[in-house]
Amino acid sequence: MNYNKIEYEKSFGTSAQLPASEMPEIAFSGRSNVGKSSLINRLFNRKNLARVSSVPGKTTTVNFFKSDDVRFVDLPGYGFAKRSESERIRWADLMEGYFNTSRPISLVIQLVDMRHPATADDRDMLTFLENTGYKYIIVLTKCDKLNKTQRLERRESVKQELGGFSPVDIIEFSAQTGEGADRLKDVIDNNFKSEA
Repeated sequence: MNYNKIEYEKSFGTSAQLPASEMPEIAFSGRSNVGKSSLINRLFNRKNLARVSSVPGKTTTVNFFKSDDVRFVDLPGYGFAKRSESERIRWADLMEGYFNTSRPISLVIQLVDMRHPATADDRDMLTFLENTGYKYIIVLTKCDKLNKTQRLERRESVKQELGGFSPVDIIEFSAQTGEGADRLKDVIDNNFKSEA
């Protein structure tokens, strides 16, 4: 796959707007401020492909990016406490609309902030992925923010916190240094080879 040939396509704010898809899709999921936009920009070597904000909860739409043979989908972040009740309802409708309309979702990349224990929302999302049978991996973001000792401790803790789940892979990732980007690309590429 050519990671340098990808373009922003469209964004949708309600489930009714979501178009049918004829291409395989890889979705990025995670809580607000987990670093989805930064990961996407690093993965595709583009500074502003996905908008990065210092304000949690800024991504409130489903954003589609298209390459020659696959779509990448940036899902709105969950778990942002300052959202209004109407925004939470809209978010739930949007996520349900995305996952429950027979889309050709090839892989879900579930992001979890490596610095902190997985949240209840993270575990709920992982439980959903397990129960619905979607193939998924876990990416532990912001690993560069931890020193060597902290990282080893968190690595061991993650085994306990996420022991009940069965992702295809767990990758430690830094949008700042690029650590984990090549491994993530390999997992994505191998995912398509296994489906061929």
